[in-house]
Amino acid sequence: MQKYIDANPESGKKFYQDFHNKGKIVMLNLLKFREKANYKNLEQIKPNEIISGEDAYKLYMKSTLPELKKAGSRIIYYGKSNGFLIGPESEKWDAILIVEHESVLKFMEFAQNKDYLKNAGHRTAGLEDSRLLPSTETKNYT
Repeated sequence: MQKYIDANPESGKKFYQDFHNKGKIVMLNLLKFREKANYKNLEQIKPNEIISGEDAYKLYMKSTLPELKKAGSRIIYYGKSNGFLIGPESEKWDAILIVEHESVLKFMEFAQNKDYLKNAGHRTAGLEDSRLLPSTETKNYT
């Protein structure tokens, strides 16, 4: 199974086109942590001791929360996970994170913010795999 950590330019462009001027964006993050964080090519932020992928992700979140708040974003939910009730048994996720952003522009400003980027490597070091699914609210329930 292919692993996904970061967006590519094509998916970033499509995200912008699909969600521009749509209002608030809610991002569903599915997270699978490495057993041990991998700080290869990230020596400038590498902790002094070996840590778990989950602990690396906690370092990422600690530095990211203030930047999220500055951007007008908020965490709606963060929780542990495992297997699907409905879905493939082969897919297991360690955690779920749901974040609301004011707009696609605010999200992109946040994602390019130098204060965010200087510690984003903790995310890369901590994750084995991830999914990021953006959505906008719809009132059409029926």
